[in-house]
Amino acid sequence: MKKTAPNPPDSTIETPDLSQLSKTTEPTISARLRDPNHLDPISHVFTLRPNIDTPALLTHASETLASLNVMSTDLACELESSPRNIALAIQQLAVLAQLLVNRALDNIAPLDEVEA
Repeated sequence: MKKTAPNPPDSTIETPDLSQLSKTTEPTISARLRDPNHLDPISHVFTLRPNIDTPALLTHASETLASLNVMSTDLACELESSPRNIALAIQQLAVLAQLLVNRALDNIAPLDEVEA
């Protein structure tokens, strides 16, 4: 008879101490929430040029959300039960955000103006 379930995980593997992570990140997050002008040191990892126009930003955001939609849908197909529901919820949030971004893009540059 073939065994269908994988072996249980090795109990000797140490799990990271998330309380330490919380102690490290909480002051930064709290400072950011209290003062939105407070520079976030993590934000310097990825930067955008300041002269990018709004339609270009929205277009890239829409394409990124479309990619997230595809990835989360593919992931959901590989999962079962509660993890599948979580992946599908992420997928639905990505679709909702993409709809919002697309509407904002339409409001800025309506389709009839683009075709003219």
